[in-house]
Amino acid sequence: MKRLPILGACLVLAPALPLAAEREPEPDSTVVVTARRDDAAPLTVTPVQTLSGQELVRRRMGTLGETLAGLPGVHLDNFGAGAARPVIRGQTLPRIEVLSDGANLFDVSSVSPDHGIATDPLLLDAIEVMRGPAAVRYGGNATGGAINLIDSKVPKLVPEGGVTGATEIRYGTGDNEKTVVGRVTAGSGNFALHAEGAKRNSGEYEVPSAFGADRLRDSFADSENYSVGGSWITKKGYIGAAYTRVRNEYGLPGHSHANGVCHLHGYFNPVRVDLHCVGHGSYQNPLDNPDSDTAWIDLRSDRVDVRADYVDPLPGFSGLKFRASHTDYQHDEIDGPILYSRYTNKVKDGRLELTHKPLLGFTGTLGLQYTDGTFGGLNLIDLHVPSTNFYGFEGQTRYVTENTGLFLSERRAFGAVDVELAVRKDWRTVSVPIPGEFFIRVPEEYIPSYEQMDGPNWRQVLEASMREGHVSRNPDRKHRPLSASIGATLNIGGGYSAALALARSERAPNMRELFAFGNNLATNSYELGLLADWEFIDPILDEAGIFRGDVLEKSDTLNLTFRKAGGPFEFEVGLFHQDVDDYVYAHALETETRNGLAHHFLIYTAGKARFKGIDGQASYRLTPASRVTVFGDYVHAELGDEKGYLPRIPPARLGARYQGDWGPLSAGFEVYRQFTQDRLAPLETRTDGYNMLNATLAYRFPHGPGRWTELYLSGTNLTDELAYSHASFVKAQSPLRGRNIVFGLRNQF
Repeated sequence: MKRLPILGACLVLAPALPLAAEREPEPDSTVVVTARRDDAAPLTVTPVQTLSGQELVRRRMGTLGETLAGLPGVHLDNFGAGAARPVIRGQTLPRIEVLSDGANLFDVSSVSPDHGIATDPLLLDAIEVMRGPAAVRYGGNATGGAINLIDSKVPKLVPEGGVTGATEIRYGTGDNEKTVVGRVTAGSGNFALHAEGAKRNSGEYEVPSAFGADRLRDSFADSENYSVGGSWITKKGYIGAAYTRVRNEYGLPGHSHANGVCHLHGYFNPVRVDLHCVGHGSYQNPLDNPDSDTAWIDLRSDRVDVRADYVDPLPGFSGLKFRASHTDYQHDEIDGPILYSRYTNKVKDGRLELTHKPLLGFTGTLGLQYTDGTFGGLNLIDLHVPSTNFYGFEGQTRYVTENTGLFLSERRAFGAVDVELAVRKDWRTVSVPIPGEFFIRVPEEYIPSYEQMDGPNWRQVLEASMREGHVSRNPDRKHRPLSASIGATLNIGGGYSAALALARSERAPNMRELFAFGNNLATNSYELGLLADWEFIDPILDEAGIFRGDVLEKSDTLNLTFRKAGGPFEFEVGLFHQDVDDYVYAHALETETRNGLAHHFLIYTAGKARFKGIDGQASYRLTPASRVTVFGDYVHAELGDEKGYLPRIPPARLGARYQGDWGPLSAGFEVYRQFTQDRLAPLETRTDGYNMLNATLAYRFPHGPGRWTELYLSGTNLTDELAYSHASFVKAQSPLRGRNIVFGLRNQF
């Protein structure tokens, strides 16, 4: 069974319930699979899953990965309670783009799996999951899909009656979670203001006793998220702005710095290269505190958004969408008393889209995006260690990225066939500026030697030489990815349709894939990026005759989707096949265990890869108030030329659920089977399958139009089964949550 393609998609009922949006959604519990994102966006021949209304209410959890895990083709790479990222059809960040109402989010979650996504699902109105060619307009980083987070922090409507809002409190038994959430929107005339906030405190979560402990050490997660915004609203649209502050503190399960001393021997020769994890000479562990100390991340993000949407803005155009943002992101990585690393990301971004009226039967959107960002913190695990250099540059290495993207999408109906085309071209330049001012701390007794070599102006000569060396070692890296798609939907009638989509996507490597050089303690690995050291010989790329600086990932994707919408019986099934040239992945060369914890030597290289699979769901409405759904997904991913399987690919999944809504009372339960994963990459281990049982119960007390109070009870993993995520870098040290029951009270006014 586990080797067969499985039909469907799993809809895991999460214990969190959301605050209502200004316009209360219909109380249907199904996941909406739609072919339209919004009025200004093109029809999509691949499905766009919209998670909203009561289904989002039942699924919402503390992280985006936990909230979405179980949608058709969506899993998570678990990293405790603070950094669970979504995995779509076997791929996660950086091949998934996370958006905030159509604008890139700009945290550093794509750089490492222990980095959390800077958002709070408790404050979202809806989540859109775009797969395959539907995400071409967002560029090559969305080759695996895009996730759009819909919120209300910039008001789009003046609320009826002048004021709307909601509050929620909740308590979770499995991690002693205590959460308070509130939001309010007030307006008059053409102006509206919105304020919202969420504060969550949760301890280490319970795990089944079969793990060997009652709770997962360092799995705590605390967060505070606030936003305030305002808009000027007219009959043709709105323009507004919002300020958002995110503060998260969370532990890192499975973290150890015992291998912080690891370094390479003989890396000029790939045949003799060796990962050496014993200290000697200048190679010593910068972290000398005990592993019993807690490792955790202190994350903050301050962001300003400007948004505008207008209809009929110019002659010949039916819509205008503008998004601009300024993000100031920082997180500190702390081990006991030691601040050993600090990641930063400061980004300015602007995106303008114009949708034209029908022209020769086509309607479409032309867009332009410009991004300027500065990223820092990579390869840094010794921030606390004073420098002993005699001379150099003050400051840490920064990577400056400038990207311009131009995109176009067009659509037209030819009778029963809807056709869509999309193309995007990007121009990206990555530069590494000199990191700060030049300093000299040469002992007095050494100065005569420098004067003898370079004369009385030896300081100026030394600085000029250092600057020239930095520039020569760090030339600008330029990539010009191009992505395009074409697709068609045949509307058969009676609610049936079939869609075929083809896409060619190109993706430029991200900062870790390019510049990694050293220990990544979160993933227990020593990593070497494509551009980390030009003298290192990549055995894979050298054999293929590929210059490491020129790697550009190229994907050819085919999606075939069958749908039935309307009536008591509905379904949506998607099949996909993706061939990738120059697929960038961390190739495992060696594992070192002499310090008691496995530490892998990984080099980022490129090769051929292939993904194929099926996902979907089918549901039947038994009565007007109840529905039963079956779901599942399956992905097969392997390297080309019979080189084996790709690492951390989720196994197949199959399940069923029942949902009933009887006036003020609603209830549901689901059970699914996550199968065993034994298609393993080098150095991987088998992940056993597990069964999962979840349930929800809610009762609503109405107080008038648009006003109500709701009590709810939600439970996950009710059988308390020990379960691991195969997609996780730290799966053995970080099992999924054990039994957890959440009690909550929501109020809408």
